[in-house]
Amino acid sequence: MTTLVNIAIVGDRDDANAAHRAIPLALANAASALDVDLVFEWRASDAIADVAQLALFDAFWVAPGSPYRSLDGALRAIAHARTAGRPFLGTCGGFQHAILEFARNVLHWPDAMHAESDPGVGRAVISALECSLVEAQGSVTLAPGSRIARAHASATAPTMYRCRYGLNPEFRAALTRGPLRCTAEDENGDLRAIELDGHPFFVATLWQPERAALEGRRVPLAEALVAAARLA
Repeated sequence: MTTLVNIAIVGDRDDANAAHRAIPLALANAASALDVDLVFEWRASDAIADVAQLALFDAFWVAPGSPYRSLDGALRAIAHARTAGRPFLGTCGGFQHAILEFARNVLHWPDAMHAESDPGVGRAVISALECSLVEAQGSVTLAPGSRIARAHASATAPTMYRCRYGLNPEFRAALTRGPLRCTAEDENGDLRAIELDGHPFFVATLWQPERAALEGRRVPLAEALVAAARLA
């Protein structure tokens, strides 16, 4: 008998965005591979006014496409997934805002900011990358034993980026000395994925793994998210 899981895709849907076309396909392929009956629903950032609207979802995928129409709405969804122990995957903008939410609510940095949304204001934990990663491809080295390494069954993973912002290296040590861990680095040693210890499944990548689905390839992290949601 198949298991029904309900996943929220958090983001301001735009079908011109390749990642937004890819995520439903990646989820559908993952559900088929795992024999899971999956329902997903887009939740616009400016439609998330309180956590009661999130309670029925088994898992959350915070999609690319920042700046979101509502920064507070996106952070509210991430905070709910983190504190309620709901499986979470953030890609690109979702990665950036997962770090921002952790900085504000776990490290208690109320002045933590995203330089794209609030340039020149507060503590820019998310800042402009030295080299823009728009349509850049490459690979990352995965931390042994991490969820992302287990999902890929490999020590490396291919990457496809479409972003101009990432973790500000100035704050990396402070952000990752506790339960938030770096679990992927690029060839320059820059942090490209994080996980949260003590959580059933909390993973975020600066790259967009979902886009492999548009090329007919499996998306290991989508399968890992659906597998975790099945147990939620």
